[in-house]
Amino acid sequence: MILITGATGTIGSEIVRQLVARGEQVRAVTRDPAQASLPAGVEVVRGDYHEPASIAAAAAGADAAFIVGILGPEYVDADRTLITTARDAGVRRIVKLSAIGTGEKAVGGIGSWHLPGEQAARESGVDWTILRPSSFASNTLSWADAIRNDQPVPSMTGSGRQGVVDPRDVSAVAVQALLSSDHAGRVYTLTGPELLTSADQVAVLAEVLGQPLEVVDVQNEAAREHMRSAGLSEAFIDAALAGQAYVRGGGNAVVTDDLRQALGRAPRTYAEWAADHAAVFRAAPTASARGRGTIA
Repeated sequence: MILITGATGTIGSEIVRQLVARGEQVRAVTRDPAQASLPAGVEVVRGDYHEPASIAAAAAGADAAFIVGILGPEYVDADRTLITTARDAGVRRIVKLSAIGTGEKAVGGIGSWHLPGEQAARESGVDWTILRPSSFASNTLSWADAIRNDQPVPSMTGSGRQGVVDPRDVSAVAVQALLSSDHAGRVYTLTGPELLTSADQVAVLAEVLGQPLEVVDVQNEAAREHMRSAGLSEAFIDAALAGQAYVRGGGNAVVTDDLRQALGRAPRTYAEWAADHAAVFRAAPTASARGRGTIA
């Protein structure tokens, strides 16, 4: 039995899908099982990170666990609690989702958020693997509304380049680590095969969609106000802006071979991800356009 926390999130849901496709037994943890949309055969259980007893109950009888914490300065001990609770419940293999740049002081506060969880995994006494992915290709889904409405794509990372990684690849590495001890004791920094700026990614989307797209740089104060309006704390906002400055300054211009080592194949490109998700960025046709048809 494999326990997946964050089972309805970007990485967790894909791990569940891949494990089910391989015929594995999967137990998915979510705060609201009634709202979870997961493949048939998955055991869906309630678990709340703020209620360790619920996590202990969810982990009972599981052999391996995928651990996703809660991001934010106020939740830095959530991973530690998750990992120790799962270990104490009998889990013997842990895969911890972290982030690229963890432990780097120049990243700012974000660079410390995963450290307690990473330390807990290392000290757990069971097999552990830590995954530190770069920027997800799926982060650009946040541009979809602007693209569908013919507006410029907002960028907060300027000319900073990143080894943008397909979340499906990150999930595939997690699956391998959950199923095999071959990855025990490894820290994988997972990137795509190339360094890309936001403008590079927009250019890829423009080619895939067959339409011109523009990029506009978002200034810090505008970004701060946007995050405030979303209800984020000032501490979170400060850390997020510091992280974006780190990227703008070239700090995240990293490409590794770790994904190839783990999977035995090359990582997917951003162009591949964009082609597979192009429909999300395309505007739905208007009623009048649907009625006009075409002339061959």
